[in-house]
Amino acid sequence: MTAHPTVFLVDDDTSVLRGLSRLLRSEGFDVSVFSSAQQFLDEQEPAPDACLVLDVSMPGTSGLELQRSLAHRGSVLPIIFLTACGNIPMGVDAIKHGAVDFLTKPVNQDALIDAIHTALARGQEMRQAQAQVADVRRRLVSLTPREYEVFEHVVAGWLNKQTAAELGTAEKTIKVHRARVMEKMQVQSVAELARLAERAGIAGSHAPA
Repeated sequence: MTAHPTVFLVDDDTSVLRGLSRLLRSEGFDVSVFSSAQQFLDEQEPAPDACLVLDVSMPGTSGLELQRSLAHRGSVLPIIFLTACGNIPMGVDAIKHGAVDFLTKPVNQDALIDAIHTALARGQEMRQAQAQVADVRRRLVSLTPREYEVFEHVVAGWLNKQTAAELGTAEKTIKVHRARVMEKMQVQSVAELARLAERAGIAGSHAPA
C-alpha cells in the first residue's frame, strides 16, 4: 500500500462529509469528497490505493446505482456503504454485488476505520489479480491461431496423439506446437499451464472422448 491511501467520500449531507473528512485525515488518509454520485463519476481522479465510502440514499443517482455503474466499467474500487435508513435486503444486495461492508449512521468510528483497512487490503488483492490476468492474456496474444488451439486441447487434458487426430495433423507437429506454447506461456508443466488458463477464465477445449 502507499503511505497515504485515499478514501473517496460520497454523501449529499455536508455535515457527514465534514465530520468524516476530519476523522479520516486524522487517521492518516488522503480524503476526496463528493456531494453526489454524478460528481464522483465526473471528477474522481484515479488513485493507486483507495476505497469508496458511499451513502446509499442520495438525490439523483443512488449509492447502489453508482456501485453498479462502477462494476459495469470494470472498476475494482472497494466500497463501504453508509446508510441512515437501510434495511437487511438492501444490505444483502450491496454485499452480494461486492461491497465490503454496510454500516449504519451515525457510524461507529472504529467500525468505519476497520472497514476501510479491510477495503484497502481487498483492493490491493483485486489489483494484483487483475495484473496477473492481464499478464496471462499478454502471453496468450503471442500464440499463433494453431498454437492457441493446441493450448486449449492441452489444458483440457488431450494427449498429443488425440490432439493431432482432432486437428488433422501429425503428432510430431503437435509436439512442436506444444513446446512453443509452453515456452511462450513461460511454464514448465501442464499443471502450471492449466492454472494460467483458469486464472484467465479460459476453460479450454472439450475433454477427449
